[in-house]
Amino acid sequence: MTVIESYPTAVVMCVVTMLCWGSWANTQKLASREWRFQLFYWDYAIGVFLLALVLAFTLGSNGTGGRSFLADLHQASGQWLFWSFLGGVIFNLSNILLVVAIDIAGLAVAFPVGVGLAMCIGVVTTFLATRQGNAPMLALGVAAILIAIILDALAYKRLASGREHPPVKGIVISVAAGLLMGWFYSFVAQSMGRIDPVTKVLEAGKLSPYTAIVLFSAGVLLSNFLWNSAMMIRPFTGPPVPFGDYFTKGNFRLHMVGILGGVIWNVGMSFNIIASTVAGAALSYGLGQGATMIGALWGVFVWKEFHGAPRGTNKLLGAMFLFYLAGLAILIASKR
Repeated sequence: MTVIESYPTAVVMCVVTMLCWGSWANTQKLASREWRFQLFYWDYAIGVFLLALVLAFTLGSNGTGGRSFLADLHQASGQWLFWSFLGGVIFNLSNILLVVAIDIAGLAVAFPVGVGLAMCIGVVTTFLATRQGNAPMLALGVAAILIAIILDALAYKRLASGREHPPVKGIVISVAAGLLMGWFYSFVAQSMGRIDPVTKVLEAGKLSPYTAIVLFSAGVLLSNFLWNSAMMIRPFTGPPVPFGDYFTKGNFRLHMVGILGGVIWNVGMSFNIIASTVAGAALSYGLGQGATMIGALWGVFVWKEFHGAPRGTNKLLGAMFLFYLAGLAILIASKR
């Protein structure tokens, strides 16, 4: 398999993660103009799994380190295969809730509150599971991001005071998504084996990053039949969504938009997992979840989700971005 050895390269890969995780939801915004987000999400899950397979049989099967994908899959312990799969199941439920929150409250709220909270929980749980990173600096970075989340929630409260959906609904669903999303990464991180920095030999019984991504993505796709089906039958907003609409109302372009969204997201996930072998899982996850800021930028400046907000709201948003940037900078410095 292909192994990353340079810390600066790992940081660049985490920045790519940040851009991908913060931008994939634009495909949902585009598709939701023509059909319900539940239908979009089937294609999204397919895109996630397809990208994982492509990487496994390319980067995961070529290179000088570790094991090839099929060899790694054959030797892997059932426990670690299940843990990586379980990470995908947990993530998928949290991500569906995030999609609901985006549908109700917009990118500029769902990402800072939901994904920002997930970042804080994920950094803590992943550090406790792997013990990699500078604990005081990780804590300081998380604290700055928590302040940013509070500022964004206050800005949304001002915006939503005169809207049909009360601010509580969008924020509560975002928080629920964040609480779940903060736990999935530690399962995936623990399932991966350590790579000897000298011999490039991968720990026996555990998974390579590429195998972990495939099992994780399989968990996303298969659990979709449970989580997304439930969301179609009993949606948070609007009437139930008929399953037949996926075939009768969708066209090639709409399906490709959904698959593209899944591919974009999983490019970010894959780069993040691969980079974690050098940067450490807690830092890799925390830096990648700077996607919260990217998502908020899309929501504020491209989709104009805070257009017409009361005076003073822009100051809250500006302070939110400053605290996010400070938190991310501290997380990067924590590895030094």
